[in-house]
Amino acid sequence: MTAPLSSTPVLRAALIWSAVVAVVVLVVAVGVGALVAGGDGALSGGVGAAVGAIFPALTAVSILVANRFYGHPSWLQIFFGVVLGGWLLKFVLVIVAFLVLLRLEWVVAPVFFFALLATAVSSLIVDLVVISRMRLPAVSETVLPTHSDPNEV
Repeated sequence: MTAPLSSTPVLRAALIWSAVVAVVVLVVAVGVGALVAGGDGALSGGVGAAVGAIFPALTAVSILVANRFYGHPSWLQIFFGVVLGGWLLKFVLVIVAFLVLLRLEWVVAPVFFFALLATAVSSLIVDLVVISRMRLPAVSETVLPTHSDPNEV
């Protein structure tokens, strides 16, 4: 069995903390949406926060799925195929979701937008904090010499 990739713990931590923060933003967005525009505002805030949480998470999930093929002779091709395929799928889904959601009568566009924005910004902040606190080796599988030859310069 091959050793796990060093990006896996970072991505898992980012997913877990992003989910926690997304739930907090969801609750706040629903509450603010209800205060601003009633039931439709609450629903718009909830949907905006959910959309803002799901799409960034798809990138981390695609990388985690691709990392499962580490050690396979075609790992690099599989990795880029999965990540690029996930990105293209996400790109199409975002466009379709926005086209569909913004045409619905009950969607309050400003509440939806600010909930989406708050979730996206909080996801970026979580990613930055998780990455800055992780201790990852800069070089892997490196063997340092145990002694040096005085004649080598």
